[in-house]
Amino acid sequence: MGRVAIAVAMSVGLLGAPGVATAASSGVDAAKTPQLQWTTCETSFQCATAKVPLDYDQPSGAQIDLALIRLPATDPGKRIGSLFVNFGGPGGSGVERLSQRASWDWLFSPELKARFDLVSWDPRGIARSAGVRCFPTLAEQEAFYGSRPEMPGVPSGEAAFYDNAKQLADKCRAQAGEIAKHVSTANTARDLELLRRAVGDAKLTYHGISYGTQLGAIYANLFPDRIRAMAFDGSMDFEGNINGHGDEGTTKPLDSRQDVPRGIAETFEYFLRQCTAAGAKCAFSSGDPKAKWETIIARAKQAPIVVDGTSWTYSGIINAAGDLSIPSGYADTATLLQSLYDAVTTPSAARTAAVRVAVNGEPYLANRDEAFNAIQCSDSKFPTNPTGYSAAAVSEDQRVPYFGRIGVFDMMSCAFWQVRDQDRYTGPWNRKTSAPILVLNARHDPSTPLHGAYDGAAQLANAQVTVIEGSGHSTMYAVSHCAEKVKRDYLFTGVLPPASTSCSVDAPPFG
Repeated sequence: MGRVAIAVAMSVGLLGAPGVATAASSGVDAAKTPQLQWTTCETSFQCATAKVPLDYDQPSGAQIDLALIRLPATDPGKRIGSLFVNFGGPGGSGVERLSQRASWDWLFSPELKARFDLVSWDPRGIARSAGVRCFPTLAEQEAFYGSRPEMPGVPSGEAAFYDNAKQLADKCRAQAGEIAKHVSTANTARDLELLRRAVGDAKLTYHGISYGTQLGAIYANLFPDRIRAMAFDGSMDFEGNINGHGDEGTTKPLDSRQDVPRGIAETFEYFLRQCTAAGAKCAFSSGDPKAKWETIIARAKQAPIVVDGTSWTYSGIINAAGDLSIPSGYADTATLLQSLYDAVTTPSAARTAAVRVAVNGEPYLANRDEAFNAIQCSDSKFPTNPTGYSAAAVSEDQRVPYFGRIGVFDMMSCAFWQVRDQDRYTGPWNRKTSAPILVLNARHDPSTPLHGAYDGAAQLANAQVTVIEGSGHSTMYAVSHCAEKVKRDYLFTGVLPPASTSCSVDAPPFG
């Protein structure tokens, strides 16, 4: 898929009827179906390798390997087919995550596992699948990340942060090789189409989590007639993520235009309310938690706060307090905040914490941050002038106190990224699909805010949102057996639940 082909694919009038090859799918349709040789791995699982084209413009050209894992259906007599799962990121290993999380019954119930083979994979660019690696050795990777500046809480820290972000972009351009030109989510969607064919399913059944919803939306619009059922879990604003609305793609950092800061702020307010309601179960509940938080922040702006020998800067505190994706960790966050508050009222001597730097020289497997940047920077438009980020940091902090900067700086390397995938997908998002799409989203999700899930669902031709009343990023962490049943029933039948359906989380965050 080159620039001309993409231009044709984006013309709604030329997209073609269902079942007819379009500019978007022709490279896939010409590619060989991978032959999968499943072998036992990790006791109950099976693993395989699929060969797919590096470049779908040349489907018979160079091939890359994708690592797959599956958990076979426990009731073969009632088996529906394969349920492909992408756990989000991008950058984490789907192979590792399925092996770790297949036993989470609030995510994959016994009833679900009875009727589907659960299948996941390391998408191109990630871990075992032609990984994007920007460092020659593990030692150099760990040294780079171990000395990385934290998000700048004040303008004086911006220059070093920008320089480090540019260093990563430069290292990836020099080191990552040809794969970096072909890691767009559009190419992963094309891979997914080949994997669907490889397992023998007539149509795709899919569960996409977080970034996996972006992958699902692109697949749904490239291959709209090949969908059996798709569940989007912790969903995104697809147009906002890829292009931005209006001129945002060149003027507004990605997570700012997704309004992640607002999602974090609303979830933090929920955290404080839940903490107060929990009383002694929440270490930060005494007195007025909001006033205590403001006291901590006012002090951290003057100088770092030392707790048990660790120096907490303003930026470090903001990042820790905003890390609210996993409600089971809220108690630890509350304990940290109370320790910071105690340290403000009873100062202690500062001690410097050591930073571990590896000295080994072996190659490495985990490349989450490198793959995250390579894929996001390939997929999306970004402003490229650092002064615009500095200005946005000020305006976003005024708009969303404390957390505005997170949305400005968390993908800073994309401002300097030089490798481009010409096959990235930019729309449309509303092609009529062969099945409706179910969207699940927690009311308080700091990573994929509910307002973004509604925006993304509205962009699709036929999608419906079910809200989970509580907090957490996707149903991995907004634990709700009710939501799993809603998802499971839909995946069994392809029929959406009643529009009025909602679910509660199984328990409040503080127990």
